[in-house]
Amino acid sequence: MPAVGALLAMPFSGRVAYRYALRPFVTVSIVAWCGALALPALPTSLGLLCVVLLVCGAAAGLGDMAMNAEGVLVEKLYGRSVMSSFHGFWSLGVLAGAAVSALASEAGVDARLQFGVEALALSAVGVAATRFLLNDPTSREVLAPPHFALPTRPVLLIGLVGLCAVFGEQAGTDWSALYIHNELGGSTSVAALAVSAFAITMASARLVGDRAIRRFGPVICVRLSGLCAAAGAIAVVFAPDLAAGLVGFALLGVGVALVIPIVFATAGRVGPHPGRSIAGVAGVAYASGLAAPGVIGGIAAASSLIAAFCLVAGLMAVMAFGAGVLRGGDGGHFG
Repeated sequence: MPAVGALLAMPFSGRVAYRYALRPFVTVSIVAWCGALALPALPTSLGLLCVVLLVCGAAAGLGDMAMNAEGVLVEKLYGRSVMSSFHGFWSLGVLAGAAVSALASEAGVDARLQFGVEALALSAVGVAATRFLLNDPTSREVLAPPHFALPTRPVLLIGLVGLCAVFGEQAGTDWSALYIHNELGGSTSVAALAVSAFAITMASARLVGDRAIRRFGPVICVRLSGLCAAAGAIAVVFAPDLAAGLVGFALLGVGVALVIPIVFATAGRVGPHPGRSIAGVAGVAYASGLAAPGVIGGIAAASSLIAAFCLVAGLMAVMAFGAGVLRGGDGGHFG
């Protein structure tokens, strides 16, 4: 339901980004996103939970687009790649959120209290941070985009590269522990290490990835990333033991780390409306968030998780071969 909410909101977000200045748009969307965090612990029925998660996803989709548009603006003015580092801090936030939730669960803290306090704290931090953001000086110098905008062909092609990356991220985040436990016989604690190995290597690669992007350019980086991710998925498929499986998931994390930051940065330089292009790419890429669980789970049910990760390896190879579309939008000027 969060993915559905995000996909429903994103086609309208380009018009919203044009109508309102970027800094207040980022501020409002961050407050809405953080505030929505308090909602999922409140419903008392499955139907209400679905509605709440739909709202949370819509807020997340708008916030994601707004922050990436700001990131593209900062990167343009900075004159070199910095988007990967921004996404690296997102990955650190995932790790921090997981750690806080684990501690709260262990301490028996009520989820309503935990989410409410976190919503207030994160909203306050977000508002304080947005005071230093920039407005896009060119947003009013071009014609307004349509109220509802489907992605253009260049944006669609860039988004398909992102779709492959998100599929790989979903596979590593959602299925690595189950794979280690079911296919390689690891204990639950060892299985949890697979998620950690994937998340930590992805975060680390993003935090240092801008140097690689500046030196080699987006196309070469995505090609190498795709090959690394494919190698990781293949290592998982043929892993003879737990250690090899963990190494495979670590390689998968490194391989998918830089692709989404590069995809968003490239999309922001396509056409006269960066917000619309980013929203279009995000809509296509995040559709993978809807498809991946069902596709992987369906293949696993019909055959095995090993067969499912053969598909992951194939998509990572497609991502590598499709990297050439990232030459669009002046996406290679950092190389």
